[in-house]
Amino acid sequence: MLGILLGSIAIVLLLATLIARIHLHWWWIRSFEFPRLQIAFLALITWLLAVIFVEPGPWLWVALFASGITLLFQLYYILPWTPLWPVQVKTAESNDSDKRITLLIANVLTPNRQAQALIDMIKQHQPDIVLTLESDQWWQDQLDPALAEQWPHSVKIPLDNLYGMHLYSHLELTDTSVKWLIQDDIPSIHTRVTLANGDSIRFYALHPRPPAPSESEKSLWRDAELLLVGKQIHKDPRATLVAGDLNDVAWSRTTRLFCRVGGMLDPRRGRGLFSTFHAKYPMLRWPLDHIFVTEHFTLVGMQRLNYFGSDHFPILATFCYRPSRQDEHETPEADAEERSEASETIQEGKTERQET
Repeated sequence: MLGILLGSIAIVLLLATLIARIHLHWWWIRSFEFPRLQIAFLALITWLLAVIFVEPGPWLWVALFASGITLLFQLYYILPWTPLWPVQVKTAESNDSDKRITLLIANVLTPNRQAQALIDMIKQHQPDIVLTLESDQWWQDQLDPALAEQWPHSVKIPLDNLYGMHLYSHLELTDTSVKWLIQDDIPSIHTRVTLANGDSIRFYALHPRPPAPSESEKSLWRDAELLLVGKQIHKDPRATLVAGDLNDVAWSRTTRLFCRVGGMLDPRRGRGLFSTFHAKYPMLRWPLDHIFVTEHFTLVGMQRLNYFGSDHFPILATFCYRPSRQDEHETPEADAEERSEASETIQEGKTERQET
């Protein structure tokens, strides 16, 4: 009986793993890309239990084979986001503070009212840029008086639809615009940030809609927004930071394609998952909040900050603008087929209407 149970569990885990490889935008397919670590853990437990407790026979081999294949597949995706892998963004060597930029990204959860806890973290870490997601007028009323003096440059989009966005900066912002790239209720911030040494870099703040039953029946519109930004970066390859709650995991097909299309690097790779969601459920946690950079940057440090009442943890990262070291990075690059796929997804996202 135990052999049948473990064999059946192993088959289900393998099916979940294979479903995630299907190139369709339906939410229930894309959702299998999120819990790769959890599926890998269950596959390992299933394999160990089968070895220890199941008598030799067909169901033992089913359990061992299916769980073993599942574990190998999942590790293929997960390992690059562990210290076992080479880092993708090189570690900073310069102590030149004028070339550094520190960002704090926080999805606040609109009904969360623990604003002071976030404000205290901001004042403790003194980031150059603070980006909040899901922030409405109430959150703006709390953040404005607390941050106005030290972070006087701002972009404010208070919305009640869970897609509000606020940007507060100690550094000067120029050429700033709010754009609605794919859907007319999902904003994004596009701006240039002037570093202390006078150099100017480009910054995108994004929060696309997730593929979920209550949000969107497909990942199409999320995918299209990410790929559109990647395509814009490719056309104008200057020093760029992309940050926000992308409602996608670092190892997903779409996020990896975004990095190849835009030539973006992930500072998590080779360092750790830094999983930011869900803050209240450790067993259901994955990296949703991201900061991607072009090859012009090195990493000083990155950390996940403390719980402040939201379903997301904030994330803090410091980069050094070092264009002289860009040749040290192995920048991902999309091939012709991938660029064609990205263009098709963008066009579909612009033309297809969302039903949910």
